[in-house]
Amino acid sequence: MNGLYHISSGPHTRGRLNTSRIMLDVAISMTPAAIVGIWTFGIRAFWIILAAVVSAVLTEYIFCLVTRRPNSTRDGSAVVTGLMLALLLSPTVPLYIPIMGSIFAILVVKCFFGGLGKNFMNPALAGRCFLLISFGSAMTNYKHVDAVSSATPLEDLMAGRTVNLTDMFLGRTSGVIGCSILALLIGALYLLVIEAIQWEIPAATLAVFVLFIAIFDKHGFDPMYLLAHMIGGGIVMGAFFMATDPVTSPATKQGQIIYGALIGLLAGIFRVFGSSADSVSYAIIIANLVTPLIDQYVVPKPYGFRTGAQMGEDGAPRITPGLFRPALNLTIITLVAGLGLAVVYNMTKDTIDEQKRQAKLMSYKAVLPEAEVLEADEKLDAAIENLGGAVFGSDYGKVRIREAVAGKDADGNVIGHVVSVTSSDGFDGDITLSLGVGTDGSITAIEFTELNETAGMGMRCAEPAFKDQFAGVAVEEFVLNKAGGSTQDNEIDSVSGASISSGAVVNAVNAGLAFLRENVM
Repeated sequence: MNGLYHISSGPHTRGRLNTSRIMLDVAISMTPAAIVGIWTFGIRAFWIILAAVVSAVLTEYIFCLVTRRPNSTRDGSAVVTGLMLALLLSPTVPLYIPIMGSIFAILVVKCFFGGLGKNFMNPALAGRCFLLISFGSAMTNYKHVDAVSSATPLEDLMAGRTVNLTDMFLGRTSGVIGCSILALLIGALYLLVIEAIQWEIPAATLAVFVLFIAIFDKHGFDPMYLLAHMIGGGIVMGAFFMATDPVTSPATKQGQIIYGALIGLLAGIFRVFGSSADSVSYAIIIANLVTPLIDQYVVPKPYGFRTGAQMGEDGAPRITPGLFRPALNLTIITLVAGLGLAVVYNMTKDTIDEQKRQAKLMSYKAVLPEAEVLEADEKLDAAIENLGGAVFGSDYGKVRIREAVAGKDADGNVIGHVVSVTSSDGFDGDITLSLGVGTDGSITAIEFTELNETAGMGMRCAEPAFKDQFAGVAVEEFVLNKAGGSTQDNEIDSVSGASISSGAVVNAVNAGLAFLRENVM
């Protein structure tokens, strides 16, 4: 009796694909990007990949063991999640970052919702978004192939600086481990050839994304600019590897086109009007949440049934919604939302820019109050222009010099300078401050124009107890004293529990002093 077969009515089909085979194919497709990432960024990239994969597998294994479920690690999905997450990380992140990201992705997003096939969003992307929210500074600290921290090509592009498209295409720039577009396209082609993914989602995503950038970005239909956006910021990886996850994407071809268009639209909105260049992850996560709605309204016509009709319970034909109307409604909703955001942004942009300019001028006046006039200095402007937006020096972390002006008295004599400096090493993002320095090299004051650190901790850097330690001191370089109780002029007591924020401020001040020493003093 054990050898009996359960036969259902035909037709029947048998395919080679199963979960393990699909996961193996996906892992193979991401291998070129992983190899290039390790080759470019060194052995640390390998350890990050290994930490993410091992953590993902162990988390799923332990969960199955504790809950007395069959061991599901053999299907390879945990390996794919860990590998995918690792390729989305900077090669500079501490090893606890991929470990925590993998645990969150597997445990919270996958296992807690019933395991493979029941997760409501892509686990790897959910893990990345969790890390971006929780560890913003570590997640956005990128490095170049020379191991020096620097801006990503997309950050340079959005700041109006030139980028090297060849280096971007080959993955020889600052960014995540899996940033080689060439390697990603090789893997994507493999998936398309073996039909592990279909073309609808990537094509719709990329087409709508490029169209939105061309229409709403100030550069218009500039081919090189559009190409730079295409090969930067993770849109290629997102379109081919993340958005095509069969569990979190629509089942029908029409639904997949709508889904891909929604991702492209959201990514374009976030890219053009958002404050962060990292937009694709959030766009796909939001689209994942819309997938059930798309599947509910975009359904294939049953074989043999007339379009627009099916039999009701009473045996009479019942009219059902077609494909066009829900697709049109969803498209209109997303377009209206995008256009509304664009209109609001354009209406308020000038006002916001003016408010920022006034706040900057007030901070300049606050740190050099004796100056009657604050004006540009040609030598300082040239020095900043020569930096090209790059990180200043190699001893101050991820610090950039934004602007420098000279302060003069009523007779036109220079009495000091003000430097605007930004450190991207804060715990929760950028820290921008204005540094006033007298002609004798002593600091008059510091004032923050951007400080978004943790309330009650890093935000205390703006309190007089911390920032007033710099005032009236003339030294070449400050050092951070985490223990407190400083006795030397060059020692700065750290804010308790906020050594990362405090250190970022000290590095920003030191970079500003070094810049003035090189160009003025």
